[in-house]
Amino acid sequence: MSEVKSHPVLRPDQVILRPLVTEKGVHRSSRYNAYAFEVSKDATKTDIRHAVEHLFNVKVVAVHTQNRKGKPRRSRMKQSHTRDWKKAIVKVDSEHRIELF
Repeated sequence: MSEVKSHPVLRPDQVILRPLVTEKGVHRSSRYNAYAFEVSKDATKTDIRHAVEHLFNVKVVAVHTQNRKGKPRRSRMKQSHTRDWKKAIVKVDSEHRIELF
């Protein structure tokens, strides 16, 4: 028998960690009505959809996710890495907008 892994239940404010406001993100939001967020690594696409709809009161059309690798950093003789993180690009219905961007 195979074990079924269940992911932890996250509240909407635990799913969305911060909005990613960049030049590319602002262009994407104005042109395609798509917004980028840093999200919890445990969050699924459905978790992200429900969190954005709950927090920003909008209708989500699509969610795309990316797992980003941490970058190598060097300080004097010490090597380290920034942490790995998850990025979500959320496309919102054309009638709605998120005013953070």
